[in-house]
Amino acid sequence: MSQTITPKITLVGAGPGDVELITVKGLNALRNADVVLYDALVNKELLEHAPREAVKIYVGKRNNQHAYTQDQINTLIVDMAYTYGHVVRLKGGDSFVFGRGQEELNYADAFNIETSVVPGISSSIGVPGLAGIPVTHRGSSESFWVITGTTKENELSADVLTAAKTNATVIILMGLSKLKEITELFITEGKEDTAIALIQDGSLSTQKIVLGTISTIVSRAVQQKIKAPAVIIIGEVVKQHKAFTSVVYELNTITN
Repeated sequence: MSQTITPKITLVGAGPGDVELITVKGLNALRNADVVLYDALVNKELLEHAPREAVKIYVGKRNNQHAYTQDQINTLIVDMAYTYGHVVRLKGGDSFVFGRGQEELNYADAFNIETSVVPGISSSIGVPGLAGIPVTHRGSSESFWVITGTTKENELSADVLTAAKTNATVIILMGLSKLKEITELFITEGKEDTAIALIQDGSLSTQKIVLGTISTIVSRAVQQKIKAPAVIIIGEVVKQHKAFTSVVYELNTITN
């Protein structure tokens, strides 16, 4: 007698990269998965928590190199759920912070498949915090913006300019390739001396942090060979990093 398959989809945020930063609920979902569909920014060590017999499929998207289009991923999720049962859709960070999680849930809902969500630690908050940079700090920042560096048209989001006009902390994801454009917007607003940090591979052993000001960060990023994925943090809160003062002093000494 064949076993009845009950399709189910769980959207799980895997956190910023460190395997220990996934939630207990996320691990429990993985341990009960029949299929795991995982993205490029997911630490592959997490797959070891899924059953050995579970189907594991890479569906990542990095630097315009897509294993699957979003439409193909949507279809695959549903097909796998009907074929195998419980599908865990594993995404880096949090599924709803530029993770297109809602698009996938909406598609599954059209087939009346049971869905659930396990939130993850977004790199927009977790990565700065782990590096010693709070996204808010009394007396420095009363709010923070989280902005995508690249829109679906591959343009810099117009929200960056709007955010540059405020005193809020500005956190930009997927924006390293547009760093020069970003700094030019802040310079236009007279903020060339504003503190900025770039954090590559946040939470991982390969993490690199570059500190500076809007006017110096582009050259420092080149010098330090910063590569994606990297989180950009702009604002007074960056000065809370223990090394900021010494770095700026060193830069000023070299400049002068």
